[in-house]
Amino acid sequence: MIREFREFIMRGSVMDMAIGIIIGAGFGAIVQSLVNDVIMPPIGMVLAGIDFKNLSVTLKAATEATAGAPATKAVMLNYGAFINAIINFLIIAFVIFMIVKGLNTLRRKPPAPTASSKTCVQCLETIHIDAKRCKFCTSAI
Repeated sequence: MIREFREFIMRGSVMDMAIGIIIGAGFGAIVQSLVNDVIMPPIGMVLAGIDFKNLSVTLKAATEATAGAPATKAVMLNYGAFINAIINFLIIAFVIFMIVKGLNTLRRKPPAPTASSKTCVQCLETIHIDAKRCKFCTSAI
């Protein structure tokens, strides 16, 4: 069982997937820093100093501990963090789109298939490309 597991792990596709996940995590951290530290501060400055990370709506205020009840945290709807996550996703999706588009242009196009048949001009039947007469209507090609 250990040998089978080792063979499974050493397959190329599993190793490629593991490398992709590790690189993806690193790329995600870079994009998150790009959004939080480079893109959002100027946008917040243009929008009167709004910091998107701190945008939220309080659904239920926090309470302090009293003699009969423990303290509770505030229930917050953090839509600013959600906006940052959407921007992160859009940047990552755009970069992946550009990578796939670039790879598709680099990929060699298969050669065009050679025609092995043609159409008879008289009866419109399909005949072999080298035929001198149509096998259906016997007209000369």
